[in-house]
Amino acid sequence: MSWQAYVDTNLLGSGKVNRAAILGQKGGVWAASSSYTLSAQEQAAAVKLFTDPAQAQANGVRLGGQKFFVINANERSVYGKKGGSGCVLVKTKQAVLVAEYDPPTQQTECTTIVEGLADYLIGVSY
Repeated sequence: MSWQAYVDTNLLGSGKVNRAAILGQKGGVWAASSSYTLSAQEQAAAVKLFTDPAQAQANGVRLGGQKFFVINANERSVYGKKGGSGCVLVKTKQAVLVAEYDPPTQQTECTTIVEGLADYLIGVSY
């Protein structure tokens, strides 16, 4: 399966993710939903979130020009909110999954989808 298919089918296709990208931990966007653009600075910052979760909670995360307040962060996952919308970022062995959701989707619904794909990718060494 192509990286774009993971975004289109597994993430967006779930109906619980509105915008998504898969970033390589060594840089670059492997795949993204149409018209979802993360600047080079946003990409680097998203990958770096996992090295210092406390800093992520203090500073938040910026994705697609929108700043999200980080409500939970650890070495694997970062969850953010902005109004009723939110973001879920999950680190795998080689990538970072980035997903955003909008109402009426709840964080737990989006989290289940993104964490599940991350578990699969980790299981196949990605």
